[in-house]
Parts: sequence; C-alpha cells; structure tokens
Amino acid sequence: MWQIWLIASGIFFVIEIFTVGFLIFWLGVAALIAMLISFITDSVILQTAVFVISSGLLIFATRPLTNKIAGKETIPTNVYSLIGKRGIVVEDIDWQKGTGQVKIEGELWSVKTNEQINISKGTEVEVENIEGVKVFVKPINITSNI
Repeated sequence: MWQIWLIASGIFFVIEIFTVGFLIFWLGVAALIAMLISFITDSVILQTAVFVISSGLLIFATRPLTNKIAGKETIPTNVYSLIGKRGIVVEDIDWQKGTGQVKIEGELWSVKTNEQINISKGTEVEVENIEGVKVFVKPINITSNI
C-alpha cells in the first residue's frame, strides 16, 4: 500500500507545480505521512484517516504562514476600494438630514458625514467609510471657526 501513497504524493506535488497557494502541497505531505503509517499497519482505514486528519491539520495550521510567504494580503474590492479616494460635493451635504451627493471617480454617491458639519457644493472630500449605498466623507481642508 505504501506505493499507492508514494504515487499519490508524487501526483499531488506535480499538480502543485501548476497551481498557487500551497494547498495541494500539503496533500502531498499528508500522503507521505500516510505512507509512513502504511509501514506500521496494513489498515487502509487507519491510513486514510491519518491522511485526512494530517492534511486538514497541515492546511489549517500553515495557511496564515503560506499567505504571508506568498505575499497575499487583503485587497479592498468593489466599493470598499473607494475608501481614501477623493471626490467633489455636487449637492450640499446636510448632516442633520443625511442628504447630499458627491462625485467620486465619475460616479455619484449619496453621502453622510461622521462629523456634525454641513459641506458645501464644490468642496473636495475624502471617503472615510462605506455603509450600504452611502459613503461617509470628510472635507479635505477643514477650516475651524473657533
């Protein structure tokens, strides 16, 4: 039975060459572990259980490490990529009514502010957050009247 585990391991390693993420690699390692168990016992059920458990543990335990090595990081997608972008107010923003619109990268968005201020049309703003279909903005050059 050890030959089957060795062949399976080799197949997993070859497949890993053509994929990314190290997922299949750990299946190959688990097949090698199952191969070592096959020298101790002839029980196919035990060997398969060792393969399943060790592959699960290896994938679970090393996923953060492999993501770090591969340089994978969470990249904002869709609307969340707008956070930090700048836009122009095209309709006065009234913080009490929660009304106003801003144009960001050519698209109109309904707006709210985290601060208790009104923002006039034509003001340049920066997106702080997104909640549903509304963007939360702050003026870029805020002047204080203290």
